[in-house]
Amino acid sequence: MKKNIQSFLLEIEKTKGYSPLTVKAYKEDLNKLSAFCASLQKTSLSQISDRTIKQFLVYLDELGLEKSSIARTLASIRSFFNYAFQKGLIEKNLIAYTRNPKVRRKLPEVIPENLYATLLTLIESFNHEERALHSAVIEALYGCSLRVSEACNMLLKDVNFEKSSLKIIGKGDKTRIVPLGTESKKVFQHYLKGRPKEKYQPYFFLKQNSERLTANYVYRFVHRYLSEITDLKKKSPHIFRHSSATHMLNKGADLTAVKEILGHANLSTTQIYTQVSIERLKSVYKQAHPKS
Repeated sequence: MKKNIQSFLLEIEKTKGYSPLTVKAYKEDLNKLSAFCASLQKTSLSQISDRTIKQFLVYLDELGLEKSSIARTLASIRSFFNYAFQKGLIEKNLIAYTRNPKVRRKLPEVIPENLYATLLTLIESFNHEERALHSAVIEALYGCSLRVSEACNMLLKDVNFEKSSLKIIGKGDKTRIVPLGTESKKVFQHYLKGRPKEKYQPYFFLKQNSERLTANYVYRFVHRYLSEITDLKKKSPHIFRHSSATHMLNKGADLTAVKEILGHANLSTTQIYTQVSIERLKSVYKQAHPKS
């Protein structure tokens, strides 16, 4: 079974172009299943039944995992067994009809619109040589609605100031064109004036030592700045992407256009942000309407 899992992970990484983080998540989920099956003396796919899968799901529930985590693990297992069935490693797909646990999607947290300017002012108040870099990265996350991985992998040649656009390679190596607003251009151009002149480094964002950014590096400085100005529970870089989408919809942006900017494969993924906007309207109504 371990060999089959390794072959599957190689397939999704090399053939389907899944990101390293996605492959890592699949590996962790499938290793949990493999260890559970080994504890039952089941080490090959032919020994696993649909009852084994159900026992594993009960085991995850007893561990106290949230339903969303169980659903994600189940999605990994489903992909693996689809692969095994297509390759003829199993006679029937054991998990094809296993339902995901019902998950109530949590509304993403967002920063208030007026807090963004406060954040940029805070960054400028810090006396360190990478503050222009930090401002530009956050502008990419919020002003251009990028994922952290997309910002870290953004290439110098893909930023077109004349056409006010960015070429972004997103999930599954899908390319999309993202608008570059006037304010974002100013922040990017200011950063470029102090960017290390490393001719062999193609990435747009570089630290002062000419190294490219990592997701962990971005997380650390974003968490530090947000801790200074807000008491939000989550202080990760992804909050800027959530905020960007929500604020666009609040201002009347078309849902399909927001989907294209974000690079979502399905409109249903983008629709979660409409719920955030509705909740905001409810809050305003409760506070201001005399009949509330």
